[in-house]
Amino acid sequence: MTSIAVVNQKGGVGKTTVVLGLASAAAHRGIETLVVDIDPQGNATTGLGVFEPTRSVDSVLADESPGGIESVMETTAWPHDSGRRPLVAASSPALAAREPQLATDPLGAQDRLSLAMSGCSVPLVLVDCPPSLGLLTINALFAVDSVMVVTEPGAWAVDGVGRMLQTVSRIQSRRFDGGPVVKGIAINRLGRTRDGRYWHDQLDAAYPGKCLPPVHLRAAVSEASAQSRPIHSLGRRAGASEAAGEFDVLLDVLLGHAATDGPSRPESPQQGET
Repeated sequence: MTSIAVVNQKGGVGKTTVVLGLASAAAHRGIETLVVDIDPQGNATTGLGVFEPTRSVDSVLADESPGGIESVMETTAWPHDSGRRPLVAASSPALAAREPQLATDPLGAQDRLSLAMSGCSVPLVLVDCPPSLGLLTINALFAVDSVMVVTEPGAWAVDGVGRMLQTVSRIQSRRFDGGPVVKGIAINRLGRTRDGRYWHDQLDAAYPGKCLPPVHLRAAVSEASAQSRPIHSLGRRAGASEAAGEFDVLLDVLLGHAATDGPSRPESPQQGET
């Protein structure tokens, strides 16, 4: 099993969009994938077409539940022709109340998701984390093999990524295996403008060798999420094939099928853009 947490303590950077894009890429090539949605907002769950889940990941966080993740998985509602449909361990509004409850466990409750995921037979697990550094995100970091930080190119991106990496480092020092491995920084919604290029270069300079191939700003990506469809199924929609290709590349890098050669590069600004 390969397990990846998708994180950033800042909201609005498109973590869920990236999770859904990666799930679409995996489905397109027939990889069985489980999306674990521990964000109380539940956008990954609805983005997978599950609006009334019959079970929730909250139940395996309520108490220690070794191997319990498979009991809360269900098939998503993506179209059959989109490839191998992902599974989901769905979010629930109850997760918002679960976090403060976890903090009252005298023995510590940071490993409940790890216990629940033990023995999971699904080859690829993507964990969509809430935009915070609370115990839900901490549970994800204790449970997974690797972590990817998602950010947008902007004025506070460098500092935000730095704080997230500091948290990951603290988890690494507490885990006996030294995990999770930092796979890199995914720069999401990268505009084809000089401003986008500038902030992209600032992130590259601050974290040399850690920036992954970027995901550019395209209306097709947000449209796929809004329609609860995989990006690979949008066909001739403008920008859809390009976006799907970017998620294919990103998945390859995360799975170790490809490597980045030097710093990632944004697309050049189009004429008239600033």
